[in-house]
Amino acid sequence: MSGHNKWSTIKRKKGALDSKRSKIFSRIIKEIAVAVREGGADPDGNPRLRLAISNAKGANMPKENLLRAINKASDKDSASFSETTFECYAPHGIAIFIECTTDNEKRTISNIRSYFNKYNGSLGTNGSLSFLFDRKGIFSVPQANLNLEDVELDLIDAGAEDISLDDEFFTITTALEDFGAMVKKLEELNIAAESAELQRIPKNMEKISVDDAKKVMKLIDVIEDDDDVVNVFHNMEMSDELMTELEK
Repeated sequence: MSGHNKWSTIKRKKGALDSKRSKIFSRIIKEIAVAVREGGADPDGNPRLRLAISNAKGANMPKENLLRAINKASDKDSASFSETTFECYAPHGIAIFIECTTDNEKRTISNIRSYFNKYNGSLGTNGSLSFLFDRKGIFSVPQANLNLEDVELDLIDAGAEDISLDDEFFTITTALEDFGAMVKKLEELNIAAESAELQRIPKNMEKISVDDAKKVMKLIDVIEDDDDVVNVFHNMEMSDELMTELEK
């Protein structure tokens, strides 16, 4: 299993904690707000909203919370969110790509800059690191929801580049351009994904010592705890030794 998938697994375990679940709900609510502003409150005619709703269900968001988020996003006086990204270097040359959804871009920029100043990292210009990552569709499907023998060919036809099983979850990977086709195919097959999103997968992994890697992970944890941050991607190799340390 790749280092990327290893980190996805440990983040999924962390996400099971109540303290993390509220952050997951907050991110989904923001995604709903952006989706509704872009394409309206009818999921049948708004693929992005339909995907956000699917992710909300996968995260076990209560139905009343989901409906309230859609109704609030439909209010013309509700907060307006924008999406922004940061391309940065952590210590030891580790590249970090940050995706944010915010209602106050100045606050977000100030916060991100302060994290990197504190942990001796640096912010780059937009486009300076994007070439280090490929954008891929990543679908996390509980093993109980998918009989691979029955649907594997259908998934490959829909663009599946890789299907792996770990910790009772299938991870389906697609190219960026096949993401929508896979969303549609899973809907047609009545396969419920826990999450479906576009992720930035590093083309090459950087290996550093466990002690240095743990320091980088402290920075990543601080960034992920920011309410405006949606996703954090990096190119640090997640060795078995490091994973063992992180799971303690």
